[in-house]
Amino acid sequence: MADAKVIPFDEDSRGRRGSGRPRPARGRTPAPGKAAGKTADGAQPPLAAVQEDGTVPPPGIPAQAAGGRPVEPPPGQDPPGDLAGALGAVADRVLGGDWERKVASGLAFLRRRVTGDYEVDEFGYDAELTDQVLMSLLRPMFGAYFRVEVRGIENIPAEGGALVVSNHSGTLPLDGLMTQVAVHDHHPAGRHLRLLAADLVFMLPLVNELARKLGHTLACAEDAEVLLERGEVVGVMPEGFKGLGKPFADRYKLQRFGRGGFVATALKTKVPIVPCSVVGAEEIYPMVGNSRTMARLLGVPYFPLTPTFPWLGPAGLVPLPTKWVIQFGEPIATDGYPPEAAEDPMLVFNLTDQVRETIQHTLYELLVQRRSVFF
Repeated sequence: MADAKVIPFDEDSRGRRGSGRPRPARGRTPAPGKAAGKTADGAQPPLAAVQEDGTVPPPGIPAQAAGGRPVEPPPGQDPPGDLAGALGAVADRVLGGDWERKVASGLAFLRRRVTGDYEVDEFGYDAELTDQVLMSLLRPMFGAYFRVEVRGIENIPAEGGALVVSNHSGTLPLDGLMTQVAVHDHHPAGRHLRLLAADLVFMLPLVNELARKLGHTLACAEDAEVLLERGEVVGVMPEGFKGLGKPFADRYKLQRFGRGGFVATALKTKVPIVPCSVVGAEEIYPMVGNSRTMARLLGVPYFPLTPTFPWLGPAGLVPLPTKWVIQFGEPIATDGYPPEAAEDPMLVFNLTDQVRETIQHTLYELLVQRRSVFF
C-alpha cells in the first residue's frame, strides 16, 4: 500500500482562501469622561506592539522584546493557536519521539488484520502478531514482575537449527513462555523459539489458538524434524507434566526425560543441543497438594492445591513475584555422529543422560548463588 500523505495539523487551513493580509485591529470607543489615547492618570498608553509579520500579538502574550527576540510564554503555557504543537508534545511523551511512525505502523497492522493480508506457516505460526502483540503482552511479566535474568544466550547459534532442552516446573507452563521471550528479545540475531507442547494444550479452545499463533506445535518427532531442518530454534521440556505438576517438596529435582526422543531427533537433523536451566519458576505456585478426584473429573493430569488456590478463587491464580534466572549452557554437538547414530539406543541414552545431568548440575549452581527467592 502506498504511503498516505500526512498533512501537519499546524498548517493554517485559512490560508487557502483570502489574501493572507493581516486584518486591521478595530478601534475602541473611549469611555465617557476620558479622552481618547489617555489613561486614567493622564499618561500616554503604550502603542500596541506590532510583530515583524505585521500582526498584533494576542492579549496576555508579550510582544517581541528589545533586540528582536521573542519573549517566551510562562512555563507550562502554550502559545495561543499552537494546538498542534501541544498535541505533538503530548504524543512525544506518551509514544516516544517517533510517534508518527508508530501510529502509522499500528494503523497499517490493523488494516492487514482486518483484510486478512498476513501470513501464517503450516503450523499456524503468525510472526507479525507474535512480534507486535503477543510478545508485548508477555514482556511486562518477563521484565517487571519476574525480573528475569538471562545468561548464556550466545550459546544459541545465530543461524541454523538448534534444539533447546529445558527443565519444566511451576504448575502452569509460564516457564516456557518466559524462555520464549528470553530468546526473542535477548538473542543478538533476534531468533524465535518454537516450543513443542503437549496434546492438552491444543485441546483447549482459546489456548490452542494462542499457542499456534506463538509458534508452538505438537511434541512429536515429525514436527520437530521439519522445524529443525528448516533452521528453526526448537524448544522441548522432556519432563512434561511430571515436572510441571510435581510437589513443592521435590522442587528443582529433575524427573525422567522419557526415552530420549529429542536426542534422536537432534542426531537425525545434526543440530546442536543447548541445555537450559530455569530457576524461579518452582516457587510461583507452591504445589502442596493434588486433588486427583478433581483431576479425573476435569480430564487433566493433576489439580493443584496451593496456599492460595482454590481457596482465594481467581485471585489464587496470581503467581508469586519470584526472581528468575534462565541460563543457556554450552551446546552439545551432534553433527560428528554417523547417520545411523539416531538408531543406537545406547548412544541416545548416554546423550540424554548427559543433557539431564548438565541441567541438574546448573540448577544446583544457580540455587547456591541465589540470595533469595524474591530478590
